[in-house]
Parts: sequence; structure tokens; C-alpha cells
Amino acid sequence: MTEHSPCPVQAKFWTPGVVLLAFLTGCGAVAAAARFIGGIGYVSHLSTARPWGLWIGVDVASGVALAAGGFSTAALAHIFGRHQYEPVVRPALLTAMLGYTFVVLGLLVDIGRSWAIWKPVFNWNLNSVLFEVAMCVMIYLHVLYIEFIPIVAEQFKGKVRIPGPLSALNPLIEKLLTVADAVLDKIMWIFIIAGVVLSCMHQSSLGSLMLIAPTKLHPLWYTPILPLLFLTSAFAVGYPMVVFETTVITSSLTLDSEMEILTPLTRITIFLLGLYMLLKIGDMLYRGSYVYLLDGNAQSNSFLAEMIFGVILPWCFLLSEKIRKSRRGLFITCAMIVGGVVLNRINVFLVGYRPPLTQTAYFPSIGEILVTVGLISCLMLVYRAAVTYLPILNASRKEVQV
Repeated sequence: MTEHSPCPVQAKFWTPGVVLLAFLTGCGAVAAAARFIGGIGYVSHLSTARPWGLWIGVDVASGVALAAGGFSTAALAHIFGRHQYEPVVRPALLTAMLGYTFVVLGLLVDIGRSWAIWKPVFNWNLNSVLFEVAMCVMIYLHVLYIEFIPIVAEQFKGKVRIPGPLSALNPLIEKLLTVADAVLDKIMWIFIIAGVVLSCMHQSSLGSLMLIAPTKLHPLWYTPILPLLFLTSAFAVGYPMVVFETTVITSSLTLDSEMEILTPLTRITIFLLGLYMLLKIGDMLYRGSYVYLLDGNAQSNSFLAEMIFGVILPWCFLLSEKIRKSRRGLFITCAMIVGGVVLNRINVFLVGYRPPLTQTAYFPSIGEILVTVGLISCLMLVYRAAVTYLPILNASRKEVQV
């Protein structure tokens, strides 16, 4: 691929796929409105005995993990000086920013009193892991938006033309964009480092949440090193998520595949995923939890699926240079890693978690599914709008071979 500076994609926005995403977003909005009007019990199968479900397992825990590509690519390009990966930094940053935004929206739907979500800012509980997660996510979300400001300034600086009575604001907006771009250019390294540190903190702390539930979480997942496993799995899924979303967007918009960047990037994943696999298997052997592997129940089967199809097989695939250089092969392999991490979070927070007061097995209601599908569709819709109208992607437009 020839060198290209980031630029908006010159493509039709309202395609059949975008219309479908808008429809699913609307369905999710209706379900969310029903939740706030009628209460959580009106649209979900949650109860006092089963206080969390799909919204925590997928919208929050999985969303946070899959947004790890933002801090991992920023660290690689800006902290470790691997500037050849710059073309994928902006898409990864956009994915992280939108991912964390929708994590917060998912929390607003899930928590009982959403209007009180601001209280941890003023009521500190320094002994609470959840407090640390809340503060890190809140601060990191602001860091992501600050990192995104130069992209917006690049697109609109010198182009602000507000008509009518508000036209007097044009010079002020232009001045703000110019100053913001100049100032952030000098201090952006502070926010990049802060983003990496904050993300590492709360990625591990999400695992720490379950350390207080040794009798509720199945032995296949409960371990004292659960925070370390959550952190290393986030590292492992960061670059595969970049490959996944880059391949999807370049394929849908018929753009350059950027394989000369994605192939070397996945070589790093061999080490990161291998480290996670080593920790996971070593911990299982050390604790003796392997005795549960052949129980034949939902927990053991889900654990085996997570490990075989989400960790072991894709790690073996990445060892093949032929697969790493194949666009289809690399996409499938990275999709397996992404699916494995999502399944891990679902297993920890849903499949392997059994509250003692629960009398019946949990399965999400139609309302819960609609909210989740709506949030994911809205994320994809906003992502498509961002790459269409803002300088995010570096790929040039041409036919690609899969």
C-alpha cells in the first residue's frame, strides 16, 4: 500500500447495512425506554437473587476488554516508537472511545438508580475494587475524548461556517480549534501514558471483583490470579481486535486491506496470547481444577470451548506464516481470539457464576437482548459515520482480494 494520510472515506453513507443498524438501534432504544419507564424487572429476567446478567457480561465486561486495542496500539506506536503502526492507531482509538462510551451507557441501563452514577466522584471508598474501576473508567473515557480532539480539529479547522444569527460564533470556534490542536500537540504524550496506565488498572480490577465470590464462581474460573488473567487476556485481544475491525471496515468500504501492517502486528499476539494461555493452563494444573473438565455440564463445556476455540487453536494458527499473510485466515483467527475473550467474560460473570439464592437458571429476556443488540448496532453506526466524515482511516480506495 502506498502512503496515505488519514482522510474521510468518500463513500455513500446510507447503505442497506447502515439502515439495518439504524433500525436495530431504534429497537434497542425502545427497550431501554421501557426499562426506565417500567423498571429493570419490566424488561429483564434479573432479580434480587440474580442482580446481573447479559448487560454486565457483554455490554460492560466484554466491552471493556475489546476496547483494549486503543491503549495497546497507542503504547506500541507512541511509547515504544513503532511508528509503522500509526495507520491503525486512529481506528483503534475510535473503537476504544466508542467502546467505553457504550460501556457507560450499558451501566446506566443496568444499575438500579442510574441517576446516582455520579456519586463515587464525591463518595470515595478506598477499600472498594468497584470504586477503583468506576474512577479509572470515568477518567480514561475523558482521556480518550481528549486524544480524539485533534482528529476533529484537523477536519474542521478553517472550515467552520455556521450560517444565520450564530455566524458570530465562527471566529471563536476557529480559535478554540486552533488553540486546542496546538496545546494538545505538545502535551498529548501525558494523556497517552495516562491512558495506558488507567486501562491496565481497571482491566485487572474487573477480575478482582470476583475474588470475593469463591463460593459463587465455578472452580474452573475462580483463582487468586484472576486479575492477572483479565489483564493478560486484554493485552492478548488488543491487536486481534484491531485486525478484526480494520478488516471489517476495509472490506465493507472496499479499501486497501493494510495487510503489510496487520501481519507484523499479529506476530506480537503470538507472545501475548501464548503468555495468557500459559498462565491459564498453568493455574488450572496448579490448583487441580482440571478435574472438572470432563463433567459434561454447561460450565465444563463452556470452559473447553473458551480454551480450545478461543485460545489454543488461534495461537497455533498464528504460528503459521501462511495464515498470518492470508487476509481471510488472519481475520478468522483474530475473530476466534475476540470470541474467546468475550466467551471468557460471559463465563466468569454468567455461566460460571451461581448465586446461592438463585432457584432457576438465568437466560436473558428479549428486552435485555434488544438493549445489547441496540447498543452494539449504535456503536457500529457511529463508527461508520466517524470514518465517513472524519480523517480516521489511512487506506486508499481500491479493489482488494480476499
